[in-house]
Amino acid sequence: MSNKETDEIGIIYKERNAFVVRTDEGPIGEITYVPKDEHTWVADHTYVSPHYRGGNIAKRLLNRLAEEAREKGVKIIPQCSYVGVQFRRNPEYEDVWKH
Repeated sequence: MSNKETDEIGIIYKERNAFVVRTDEGPIGEITYVPKDEHTWVADHTYVSPHYRGGNIAKRLLNRLAEEAREKGVKIIPQCSYVGVQFRRNPEYEDVWKH
């Protein structure tokens, strides 16, 4: 997959250890991770601009992070509370969740 993809609102870009949604006005959301080792990432931060909260921007960012983890063959430790809640609620992330 390319480093950007068209999104419902803005474009998702891969920027170092983050995925960021940008519009013409600038960034409106991000999810970041820190590599712990070659097989593990720690998802440590998710943010969506208050104006865009309540939609599904954070979920789309998490989906993109999970997709990247699958492509790279790594597991994710959910340090960020949003990621932790989503991992517990949605079995679709079981394959990338490091318990």
